[in-house]
Amino acid sequence: MNLASRSRSSVGPVDGFARVSDSRKRWVAYRCSAVQFDGPFVAGTTLSGRIVPTAVDAEVAASQKPYEGMVFQFLVDRIEPMRVLSFRWHPYAVDPTVDYSKEPPTLVVFELEEVTGGTMLTVTESGFDKISLERRAKAFAANEKGWSEQVKLIGKYLALHAKG
Repeated sequence: MNLASRSRSSVGPVDGFARVSDSRKRWVAYRCSAVQFDGPFVAGTTLSGRIVPTAVDAEVAASQKPYEGMVFQFLVDRIEPMRVLSFRWHPYAVDPTVDYSKEPPTLVVFELEEVTGGTMLTVTESGFDKISLERRAKAFAANEKGWSEQVKLIGKYLALHAKG
């Protein structure tokens, strides 16, 4: 069984993603998220991220506050500009006393698809079935909620910033 979490939403025109990209070629998803990264997204590289509350939504920012400053790593898996970004990481790795490197990472895939009137963003995280039973349910629930919120934040960010 492959346990996966999926969030989908229409998030505006696909060209909005290009207009709000920065010079380091980071995806817009992380321009509005609660993470600051230490480098650009390059397939095959490992990045470190530090959690910071989002500036897009005050309520979501308040829920992120307890995790502020927490550092995590992920491996950039694949990049197809304006279509796919995927990475591997250890989900819900929030306990600083636990060495999560011993557990298999999950795969997170952001996919963009042009649809009538805009762009469909689908975020899928798979591989939860390989995580230990004692962590699986909590990690799945936390990340399923997190990706749903992330998709909404991306839509809000684009509505505010992608108007040219």
